[in-house]
Amino acid sequence: MGEYMTDIILILLLLCLVGAYFYTVRKRKKQEAAIPLDSKLADKKNKELELLKKRHFMEKHKEKQNKEVEGHLVNYAVYRLSVKEFVFYAVIAGAFFAFVGYLFYESIIAAIVLGALGLLYPKVQRKTLLNKRKEKLKVQFKEAIASLSSSLAAGRSIENSFREVVADLYLLYPDPNTLIIREFEIINRRIENGETIENALLDFSNRSDMEDIQNFTNVFITCKRTGGNLVEVIRRTSDIISEKIDIQQEVAVMVAQKKFESRIMSIAPIGMILLLKYSAEDYLAPMYQWSSRGPVFMTICLGLLVFSYWYGQRIMDIKV
Repeated sequence: MGEYMTDIILILLLLCLVGAYFYTVRKRKKQEAAIPLDSKLADKKNKELELLKKRHFMEKHKEKQNKEVEGHLVNYAVYRLSVKEFVFYAVIAGAFFAFVGYLFYESIIAAIVLGALGLLYPKVQRKTLLNKRKEKLKVQFKEAIASLSSSLAAGRSIENSFREVVADLYLLYPDPNTLIIREFEIINRRIENGETIENALLDFSNRSDMEDIQNFTNVFITCKRTGGNLVEVIRRTSDIISEKIDIQQEVAVMVAQKKFESRIMSIAPIGMILLLKYSAEDYLAPMYQWSSRGPVFMTICLGLLVFSYWYGQRIMDIKV
């Protein structure tokens, strides 16, 4: 009997658990059947309240997404140098100016003074980087409007055409951080969030600070509001902008060699002074002596070099 005692106890416990389970289920069903109508209405109100809370949460989430999108918007009229870029350009320019200062005056103080001017160079370089970014965006925009014109001509809607542009751009620019890809993705995201395509495109044109993009946007908005032949207008506008950009690129290629020659001619005198300093030091010695007013002549020569470089770059800054 003792051998089966353990099995009997386990079976009794199992039966008790099964009985307790069925008793609980039956009691719950009775309670649910006895719930009054007011309680059911209260549950319905609670569910509606939960739906309102979820809807409010989704609206907040959309607002947060829109703020994140706005935080990533680029103002192409302004270029902000990172700390790394500022230090890099300041150090490179400072080292070069210090070298020129010592070469022209053979003085540590002059080298330090001219080297300190390297702190001003990042501001000059910022303008150059700004123009390069605009040129890059201009070329990419040319490809984008060509793709948009083709999609509209194929019979797609405006919204689908803008989505198709992103897919086409990924074939040309695999990098997802490409400027024009990011801009068109932002436009598509705004359209999905219920914003009109006119406002999304107008915001991009205002931030671009570029005449071609602003002209295209004005034509697009006017044609869409007046109900004109959008496909034909965009095709013609695309052709005009593409031709203008092609001419600008041809001019840039023609001037590039002259710009390079101008820079070489500006650096050549420095190379000649360096050559004379170490090959015929006695011949150049009077240029470092105040008794013969050598530093005055060196200052005049340095000023002429700076002026010739600036004037040469300005002459070749041709705008179409």
